[in-house]
Amino acid sequence: MADPASVASTAGNLEFVSGRAGSVQAGGGSVRMSAAGRRRIAAAQRKRWAVLKKGEAQGKGVAKAAAPKKRKLSAAGRRAIIEATRKRWAAVRKAAAKKAKPVAKAAAA
Repeated sequence: MADPASVASTAGNLEFVSGRAGSVQAGGGSVRMSAAGRRRIAAAQRKRWAVLKKGEAQGKGVAKAAAPKKRKLSAAGRRAIIEATRKRWAAVRKAAAKKAKPVAKAAAA
């Protein structure tokens, strides 16, 4: 994690570049906003809520994305997967058994 001094320095540089010097506190605090700015944001939020409430009152509600239908695996598909898995494991066991068997050495004459 970055140390507080470098964060404050970076914030100061960003303030200078953006032309908002003095809007961020030295300790990395929050941005100061004017009362007019807060009023604009609050008014916009009230407008968004009014649109939502109006839609609910008319019975429209908020459109939710339909969940994808759950797919079902057929019995034949399940059997095919089981057989393929058994075949793969048989091959793994065969390879392991082959590796484990020591090769008989010819007796030296």
